[in-house]
Amino acid sequence: MTTPDAAAQLAWQRGLPRKRMNAACLLVDGHSRVLLVKPTYRPGWDLPGGVVEQDESPYAAARREVGEELALDRVPGRLLAVDWVPPSPLRTEGLALVFDGGLLTDDAAARIRLPADELADWTLVPEENLSDVAQPHIARRLHACLAALRTGSSLFLADGLPPG
Repeated sequence: MTTPDAAAQLAWQRGLPRKRMNAACLLVDGHSRVLLVKPTYRPGWDLPGGVVEQDESPYAAARREVGEELALDRVPGRLLAVDWVPPSPLRTEGLALVFDGGLLTDDAAARIRLPADELADWTLVPEENLSDVAQPHIARRLHACLAALRTGSSLFLADGLPPG
């Protein structure tokens, strides 16, 4: 049973602004190429991942999405970046969280199965070619995540760039 104070607190919290949130995993193969997927519902390439559902942790969402999109059970590693995505005429603002998805072995790559209604293809892309295939804000995020992976850091980004 809730008290009047608890009910008022909950009503206040439910009235606060909300942000979209997605979670993804950065998987890199033995040649330092990044695994990217091509969605069927928008242009460009991106990391495997997706929307964080209500009452789901971003960590759990990253694991679930990699399972749904690649048919791989990957336990996400450390958080590489939180990227605030500003609003645009085509989207509301949001947060993108990227976790270390670990090394993609040849055996794991051979087991990848894509959901045809959601993803058209997957590929492995060298870091120097990421800007050629990904939307600019996604490419900036990917480069920053690779830097965080190399340095052992976690980053806060704004539209794929360190603030300031």
